[in-house]
Amino acid sequence: MDNAVTPTVPTPLVPAAPGVAARLQALPARTQLLALLGVAGLAVVLVALWAGAREADWRVLFPNLSERDGGQVIERLTQMNVPYRFAEGGGTLLVPAARVHELRMKLAAGGLPTGAGTGSAGYELLDKNNFGQTQGQERMKMQRAIEGELTTTIQSLDSVKAARVHLALPQQNGFFREQQKPSASVVLTLHPGRTLDRGQIAGIVRVVSGSVPELAARAVSVVDSTGALLSASGDDDAAQGLDSQQLQYRREVEASHLKRVLALLEPVVGRDNVRASVSAEIDFSQTMQTAEAYRPNQGADARMAVREQRSEESTQPGTAPVGGVPGATSNQPATPATAPISGPAQALQAAGGGAAAAAARREAATRFEVDKTVTVTRNAAGAVRRLSAAVVVNHRTGIDPKGKATSTPLTEGEIEQLTALVQQGIGFDAQRGDVVKVINAPFRVEAIAPADEPPLWQQPWLKDMLRSAAAPVSLALVALVIVFSLIRPAIRAAMAPPSAPAPGSRLDEVVGGDPALPGPTGRLPALAAPQQADRIEAARELARQNPAAMAQLVRGWVNGEAT
Repeated sequence: MDNAVTPTVPTPLVPAAPGVAARLQALPARTQLLALLGVAGLAVVLVALWAGAREADWRVLFPNLSERDGGQVIERLTQMNVPYRFAEGGGTLLVPAARVHELRMKLAAGGLPTGAGTGSAGYELLDKNNFGQTQGQERMKMQRAIEGELTTTIQSLDSVKAARVHLALPQQNGFFREQQKPSASVVLTLHPGRTLDRGQIAGIVRVVSGSVPELAARAVSVVDSTGALLSASGDDDAAQGLDSQQLQYRREVEASHLKRVLALLEPVVGRDNVRASVSAEIDFSQTMQTAEAYRPNQGADARMAVREQRSEESTQPGTAPVGGVPGATSNQPATPATAPISGPAQALQAAGGGAAAAAARREAATRFEVDKTVTVTRNAAGAVRRLSAAVVVNHRTGIDPKGKATSTPLTEGEIEQLTALVQQGIGFDAQRGDVVKVINAPFRVEAIAPADEPPLWQQPWLKDMLRSAAAPVSLALVALVIVFSLIRPAIRAAMAPPSAPAPGSRLDEVVGGDPALPGPTGRLPALAAPQQADRIEAARELARQNPAAMAQLVRGWVNGEAT
């Protein structure tokens, strides 16, 4: 009986997986160098992203700072060791967002910013008085103080960016008969896109003229940064016509008449089927008229005004007036009486200077007057001189039996009725030349074209977003390139499973190229072909991964050592 020798099937050896560090050390030197460069570049990109994220959190400290205020604020921030940045344009300071409110309070406590665009100081100039100051220096300092206060006040207006006030204050002298009056000039720099109306300019003129004694409003000139004269003297205002208040009154009159016209026509023709315009000519001239009227006395009790003057003179009889030139001639005896041949007889004189009978004289003057009426009339300003109304009414619209829109003009009678309504609504007066015109015309309905907006890629918000995100996105792309081109290949090479050895490798040389491993003689159990192939493949892999162990194993087999 044959003793069957059961051969011992060797257990397949599984090599121990080496560590990541060992695999990285096993990589080629070039791959290791590229991996190190990639890790260093990725670290730099991450640091840059972190720094950019911190720098992006900046807020505006003070906008639109002048050069003087900006220099003072920067000097104070440097002393406080606070980082700052300039925004686009250089007039805005940016600081870390976490310290905005703290810095504003601290700078405000130090009087910064002063808010004077030109560096003009006000009455604080009078706080310091120099010893030995002359009267001229004191007067100049007072003038500078007034100019600074006016500059600060004008700059507080929303539309004014900067202002400069120049005062011409002549020295008053009591020896001059005619004193020179003060004058002022104001130069304004407005914000871009801002304007001042006539009312605002007049307000600035009133502020300046009211701040300086004996300064008339017509002596104040307001000029903008381009040199254009914004204010005008009193003569210029009279020549130009209406002022702001008169224009406002005229608009109110026109708006009230237009409102009455639309209130009458819209219920009749429809709100969207009428367009109207009213123009008014207003008389703002003030006229004073004086009239004297004479009329005879009327009524039973009317009395005629009489002015009477009387004069009466008389001489008493038997006395003779004493008269004559003193001397011998006056003392001569009376001349004998003689009778004329013809004519009336003369009065006889008594002997010894006797006097004749006395004579009397009377005068009377009477003056008659009639009634007198004096009337003084002063016309009020703002009377309507003439009204003109133009009204356009749309055609009557409807729908025909087929469902299409139709347009029918109004008849002459309907137009006349609408004209009568408009005339009654505005208080039509033909004597003052009022004109009312009502016409009927079809309205053209045009499609409202969309506003010409810039495309999406030209929108300001999109540009700002792209500008702020350009740096982070660029750094992120650089990081991705570094990871996928330098670091990832090294990691894949280190983490990849070992590949099967090629024919003719070191394991094949050790085992002699025979896929069947040697074993003891005798009958071996039949092995399934797939299992045998797997074991052979595992042995080859072990020989490739650990050739030293495989050589030691074969050496043991040859020496007959138990394994």
